[in-house]
Parts: sequence; C-alpha cells; structure tokens
Amino acid sequence: MTLPRQHHPFGAVLGVVAVAFWLIPGFGLLRSAIVCAALNLIAAAAAAALAMREQVAPAVSVPAGAARSRVLVTLAVTGLLGIGYEVVVVRVLSQVAENTVYTFAMLLAIYLIGSALGAAAYHRWLLGSNDATRLRDRLLCGLTAACLFGAATLWGAEFVKAGVLHLLGTSMGAALLAESILAAAAFLVPTVVMGAVFSHLAAMAIASGVGLGRALAANTVGAALAPFVFGVVVQPALGSKTALMLAACAYLALCSRRAGSAPSPWVTASLAAALALLTPALVFVALPSGAQLVSYHEGALGAVSVVEDAAGVATLRIDNRQQEGSSATRSADARQALLPLLLHPAPRRALFLGLGTGVTASAAAEDPDVYVDVVELLPEVIEASAWFASSGAAAARMNVMAADARRFVRVGQQRYDLIVADNFHPARGGSGALYTVEHFRAVRDRLGQRGLFCQWLPLHQLDRATLQSIIKSFLVANPGAFAILATHSLDTPVLGLVARADGGRFELGEVRSRLAHANLAPTARLGLDDELALLGAFVAGPKALARFAAEAPANTDDLPVVAYLAPRITYAPGSRPRDRLVDLLRELSLVPAELLAAPPAGLASRLAAYWQARDVFIEAGRDVRPSNDVEQMLAQVREPLVAALRISPDFRPAYDPLLRMAIALADRDPAAARLLLTELRRLQPTRPEAARQLLELGMH
Repeated sequence: MTLPRQHHPFGAVLGVVAVAFWLIPGFGLLRSAIVCAALNLIAAAAAAALAMREQVAPAVSVPAGAARSRVLVTLAVTGLLGIGYEVVVVRVLSQVAENTVYTFAMLLAIYLIGSALGAAAYHRWLLGSNDATRLRDRLLCGLTAACLFGAATLWGAEFVKAGVLHLLGTSMGAALLAESILAAAAFLVPTVVMGAVFSHLAAMAIASGVGLGRALAANTVGAALAPFVFGVVVQPALGSKTALMLAACAYLALCSRRAGSAPSPWVTASLAAALALLTPALVFVALPSGAQLVSYHEGALGAVSVVEDAAGVATLRIDNRQQEGSSATRSADARQALLPLLLHPAPRRALFLGLGTGVTASAAAEDPDVYVDVVELLPEVIEASAWFASSGAAAARMNVMAADARRFVRVGQQRYDLIVADNFHPARGGSGALYTVEHFRAVRDRLGQRGLFCQWLPLHQLDRATLQSIIKSFLVANPGAFAILATHSLDTPVLGLVARADGGRFELGEVRSRLAHANLAPTARLGLDDELALLGAFVAGPKALARFAAEAPANTDDLPVVAYLAPRITYAPGSRPRDRLVDLLRELSLVPAELLAAPPAGLASRLAAYWQARDVFIEAGRDVRPSNDVEQMLAQVREPLVAALRISPDFRPAYDPLLRMAIALADRDPAAARLLLTELRRLQPTRPEAARQLLELGMH
C-alpha cells in the first residue's frame, strides 16, 4: 500500500493539469466529468483487487492504549488547518496574480505536488519510526515553521512576479511561470511537510485500529470546513496575516505535552510572534505617487479598495486588479445607463447586474419615473460605492442587494422593463459564467413584454476570439440583437449588446417621444439630446453580428469557452485596445432600415452619415499623441475632425473639441482661431456656438 499512498497526489496533479488545460476546454464539463468518473471506477476496481491480495500490517509503533479519538481529531484538525492555509494564501495571491482559471489550476497543482513529495519522503525515510508520538510532534512543529516560511514569502510576491516578467518578457508562458513561482514559494515547503504529517497520522490511525478509511474521512471533514471557517469567518474578521499566523501556530497545539520540554516548539512560537509583530498587513494596493488609500475592506470573496490620487480622482478596485470605475469616468459610466434607458419607450422598473461605483445605476435612478434594483456579489463593493454614487432622491429609488447575479435572474419572479449587465472582466474567476447562453436566456426570461436587455462588454479586456464567442452566445439567446458603443474612448472602449424582448426593430416615433418626455435634467443627458446622438451609438445589427461570430463556439455552462480564452489577452495583450476597436468597426456594419422600422429617407441618410463620421473620428484618434499644447493638438486633429464634420455636420463629438481648441487658441493666434471658428460656422450653420464666439472675441 506504500506505492499508492505516495503516488496518489502525483495522479491528482496530472488530473488538475489535464482537466484545466485540455479536457474541459476541448470537451466540456459533462464529458470531462464522465471521463473522470470512468477513471475513478477503474481506480476503485484496481484498489479492490489489491485489497483482496494484500494484508497491511501497522507501519509504525503506537503506544498501547493510544486513544483512537485523538488520532481522528488530529487528522480532522490538520485537514482544517491545511486547507485553511491554502484558502488564505490563495486569497492573498489573488491581489498579485491574475485570478484566471489557469491561476487556480497552477496553485492547486503546486499544492498537490508538495503533498506528493512529502508523502514520498515520509515513506522513504520516516516510515517505521519506533516512537510515533515523538515523530508526530516533530512533524507538527516543522509544519508550523514551514507555514511561517511560506507566509513570509507573500510579502515579496509583487517583487518576484515583476522580476520574472522583466526577465522573461510579456507572454502567457512567462506570466504562468511567474504565478507558479509565487505558488511554489508559498505552498511547496508547507505542503511537503503536510504530506508527511498526513502519511504519519494515517499510519498511526491504522496502527490504532482506526483504519485508513476513517482516517481519510476525518481529514476530509476538517478540510471541508476550512473554506467556511477561514474564508468566511476568520480572514474577513481578522485579516490575512492574522489568519495565516493562526493556521500555522495551531499545529503546535496538537503536539503532546512532552513536546513542551523540547526547545523547537518555543523557537517556532517565537518566530511566529516576531513575524506577527514586525511585518505589515498582507495588503496589496497599488498607490501611484501622491495617492492615498481611503478605504479597504477584505471580504470572503475579494479585497475591495478605494484609492484617491494626487488630483483627487478616486478609483475602486477589487483584489488590486479589477478596476470597477473611478470618479474620472462618471460620464462614461452614466452613459451605460442612459443609452439603454432612453432606448426603451417607457421604462418603470430596471435591474442592474453589477454595481461597481454605483454611478451607472444612479444615473438611471435620476429619472423619477424609474425604480432601480441592483444586484452586486460583493458586500464590500456596496459599501465602497458610497465614495462615488450620489445620495438623495435618486438613492431612495435604488434597492441594492448583495446576491449572485446568475442565481438572482434564475430564481426571481419580478419582470423588468430594462436589464443592464455590467462589463464584467471575462478572465477573472467565475465571470465567464455571466456570458453564457444559459445566463442570457435567463435574463431574457426576466424581461417584460416590451423589455430591453443591454450587456456591456469591456473591449479593452477581450481578444477577437473571446468577443466572437460572447457575441455568438448572446445571439443564440437573442437573435435580433444590435451592438452599440458606450463612448468613443480609445483606451477603454465598451461595446454593448442590445436586445428587445420582442426581437424587433426600434420605432422612430417612440424614440423621439422618449427623448422629448424623459424626466431627466439636461445636464444628466450627457449629450444624448436627439435621435441622432442616441441612435448614432449603434455600430452593428443582427446580420453583421451573425457574420462576425459565425465560426465561433457558443459559451455555455457545459463548454465554458470564455473562461479559457479570455486569460490570453490578460496575460499578454497582443495589441492596443484602440487598434482592436478600429478593426472591429471596419468589420461591422449597419443600415438604418435594419435598426428602425420604416425610417424617413432624410433621417436615414443623416444617420448613415453620422455613423460614417463616427468611424472616421475614432480611426483618426488612434494615433493622436496627447499634448497640452493646443497648437500641437490642432495640427494632429484638425483635418480629421473637419473631415468628419464634412461627412456629418450633426456629429457633435467632432464639433465640440474644435470649438474648445479655437477658444484656447484665440489669445495666442487670433487669426488661426478666426479661421477655425469661421469654418465651424460654415460646416454647421445651425449651431450657434462658433458664431457666438466670433462675436465675443470681436472677430466678426
């Protein structure tokens, strides 16, 4: 029985790597589970055959009358502490690593490798000890020291990762190697000793007459309790450092009384005390020069921080990685509410999946006719959103709930006129499930008769293959979907997939009526004042989206394509977001008749021109180098922006920056300012701003 005991973890490592990197991505969860079940049956049959042929004699000497209950309790507690240590370390490393499906696979693989090495070392050198109790005490003391060593490496995790990436460059392989090194530093030494401890306790259990089966059961029960005890209770209440110190030092409490006469437990306890007193909290928050940490909360599912930079801009982050918005992006975040809100003819009840800073949902609640439900997974995000979202009447119309978005839409009964889903980072653990066919169908089923669903997508965090898979999944659930752009941002472009419950086109009369009667202050509309500004955000219709995603596999609960595709661009971005946006716009297309039912000829031509001008505007901005010098900026953008206005005089995003630059230029070069303002007045004679500035500057 020695050979199976020491090689079982190596089989587990092979299983983790094969399943995570090959089996699930290629064959899906159901088929992978069937394969694993078949392999388990084969292993069970082999074990039964071995059991009938071999009789296992006790491998260690246990003192007469040794309490079976003590062995079982020790096995249970070591299971609790071992997995508890793993839970806390994974939570700490989540603030440094990328938290993808590959991250967790590598962490688990390293954990199992260490256990295998420890079991092998025990059976090679320690099996057959004449004093089982003394060996147990030494191993437990060594395990405390090993866990303290592993915990100590966490303070240098950021530097280690940065050093590896600097040495090897930016690639998925280098990033996975860096994460593996972090995992090995924190896990390898402790798990080697854990493997030896379990092997020795299992041998003591057999010698005591407990049996290997009951020993495994006791250890598994303790391990099963660890995520709740450490992940839900201890770590959120006491912090990661204290939780790790408790997990490490608790092993000493399992030693026998006579162990207290030896120096090693006291030395180990002293090391633990020094580490606890002399080290800072295990908190990783990137602070730019002049920035300050204004809020930090460590919860069961993530560490949520709010950082304010030297300019007073506050940013909300989860696990020091995932940016959930900032006070500098209020307008962009608010547009993600206003665009779908104004596309519905008469919304009364809205559901927002994901809160972030709360600015998006709050923008919808600014309409006094709309009541807003918000579902957010992390209670800490809800608390941190108070730094960003407005209070008052709008807040009173918002009902924010801490819940899982997928479960909420599947089990609830409330119907909504509008459902808006946040642009969840697709590579982060679990987020890919929010882009599945099943989830999109569940959302569709929660829409009212004339309901509208908008799913925002972070283009800056998506490569082409992942985007195609998400669009394909959305189209399976909503064949009549359209695509819109939230803003014209080049660095953080956000694409929205929009679907009506009836699968139909939009009615121009309803759009105009909604814009005319929307109960929103002019400043709250963020430029969405007429049908061209609103409908001009669309970039693709059902036909173009279907062509774009035609060859992509749908992302489903069984075949989680997104979870395995999205990490590639997270680890190694192969292109700039602006380049991907321009390439996407070149590939997508839309005609007014596809968007609107029977559009008037005049509006159809103006809308088509607006879309063309927008694409010219975005493509022109791709290679612009920002500058505080108005003349340098004007030299780069004047001709492209004027060209966009020649295509569509209605395209205000080209008109407004030229107007601002003309005003800024007036003091330095009045003649150049006069020429620019005159050209703006000629290109858009219905707008009064250029003519007014000419009068104010005395240039008429």
